[in-house]
Amino acid sequence: MSTGESELERLRAENARLVSLLEANGVEWRLPPASAPQVQVEPEGQRLSTAEKLALFRRLFRGRVDVYAARWESKATGKSGYAPACQNEWRPGICEKPRIKCSDCGHRKLSPLTDAVLYAHLAGDQTIGVYPLLEDDSCHFLAADFDDAEWREDARAFVQSCRELGVPVALEISRSGEGAHAWVVFAGRVAARDARRLGAALISHTCARTRQLKLGSYDRLFPNQDTMPKGGFGNLIALPLQKKPRDQGRSVFVDANLHPFPDQWAILASIRPMAPHDIEPTILRATGGVHPLDVSFIDEEDLAKPWQRSESLAQKLSGPMPSALNVTLANLVYFEKAQLPQSLANRLIRLAAFQNPE
Repeated sequence: MSTGESELERLRAENARLVSLLEANGVEWRLPPASAPQVQVEPEGQRLSTAEKLALFRRLFRGRVDVYAARWESKATGKSGYAPACQNEWRPGICEKPRIKCSDCGHRKLSPLTDAVLYAHLAGDQTIGVYPLLEDDSCHFLAADFDDAEWREDARAFVQSCRELGVPVALEISRSGEGAHAWVVFAGRVAARDARRLGAALISHTCARTRQLKLGSYDRLFPNQDTMPKGGFGNLIALPLQKKPRDQGRSVFVDANLHPFPDQWAILASIRPMAPHDIEPTILRATGGVHPLDVSFIDEEDLAKPWQRSESLAQKLSGPMPSALNVTLANLVYFEKAQLPQSLANRLIRLAAFQNPE
């Protein structure tokens, strides 16, 4: 490597380090406007240094940096899950799990999300997740999770709706290989409520455009909450590109045919963030001016009965409707889809997905 190339590599690494430092402390930044033609950096992922890859990864999948979730797995029971990483976990004389729950422990010392932690995730040494909901009830990305029996068709339909509406989206096969995450990255912080309204609008548009989605497709938006739950961090989402599942074609980004891209880092580098000011116009285009999921905004005094809508707000469904419908009330509410026209089935499913913070 020549002296000039070595200096360029050093400057790139330093720039990546400074960007990570700014983002880790929640400092907004942007590149200055170009006053002259700029040299185009080659997009191939293999040309990115380790520092540049970490900076790119951190920039795209930004959640809380003061805490992260680490995946655990019990060899005795085979059970697995995620828990906030603690610097005192299993330390003799300090950690008293399982007698004392982590949330009740006075010695709990949360581990921050550092570049070393991200590197360990990408290298396969551990699996981590991020908490997308920030302490001020904002977020940097929206992710929709598809994990039911028809996740392939649902994920494709969702991505197609995003593209029709001009929403940049990246589709990832989940680490289990039995589901997918559709990621929408924002160019700046946005209110979690607005991000979730966008997600609901995209799902509503997908239902109306193509086909009925399963109810489970509605309750897997990340962030899962509009506001930070008391005493918690909100729901986590596993980060992509963990090495072990990645080697098996999972936890990777895929094309429209669900085939993994050969260069994952080049795809990450090509992801175009969505401008926050584009969210509201997109919601209106997606819903035709109707509130996402066909449920009107509810006044505070009506919050106890969100399923009740005034006749003026309800939209009439076209086509012949059945004179009666058999409904079974058990652990859920069941009805025969074959008895219903598709428009009515979609409406009932959307109604069942009304916002329910509790």
